[in-house]
Amino acid sequence: MLVYLRRSVILVIIVTVFFGFVYAFAGTGVAQLLFKHQADGSITANGSTLIGQNWSDTKCPGNPLGSCVFQGRPDDLGPYADTNTKTPSPVGHPGDDPLVANGAAGGSGATNLGPRSAELLAYTKMLVAYWKARGVNPTPDLVTTSGSGIDPDISQEDALVQIPMVSKATGLSDSVLTHLIKQETQGAELGFLGTSYIDVLQLNEALAKLK
Repeated sequence: MLVYLRRSVILVIIVTVFFGFVYAFAGTGVAQLLFKHQADGSITANGSTLIGQNWSDTKCPGNPLGSCVFQGRPDDLGPYADTNTKTPSPVGHPGDDPLVANGAAGGSGATNLGPRSAELLAYTKMLVAYWKARGVNPTPDLVTTSGSGIDPDISQEDALVQIPMVSKATGLSDSVLTHLIKQETQGAELGFLGTSYIDVLQLNEALAKLK
């Protein structure tokens, strides 16, 4: 009896030390050695390339807020741009609010609004009006939230339709912005997984260098 108990305790200690400490530290060490940028959260000076962020409140003198940068999907355009002061969001949407702006933490997730939802219809119309006011003919992605609520990427088409807005606000020509978009377009993972995409953070960082 005591022999079996002692063996069990020793095995638990060995497994705990190996999988709880040795394996974890080894994995962290390899990640830091070979994939440091990714292991640290893919952080740049302006945020993480893995998490979408709110570009709608970016200051654009003489132009509507957010018009001097490329914007991502409307995941963060929720009910309030600032939950402390109750400042309405750019689109005034009363529902989905996974990210929230100005440092106020939100939760990720989709709205789960069905195709017959009156709220979804109203929200989509608000977003269409939001983009039209900036001279943009929006794609479906630009007026629908993502499944995760924190999608950092858009398609090349999503970026191209925003050129009139960004060009007017920054003074950069259409051809320069088109070249920038194509330059920042990343191919499908491993050449066949998914489709090509653009990371909005990286696109705007490249845009800032041009400006």
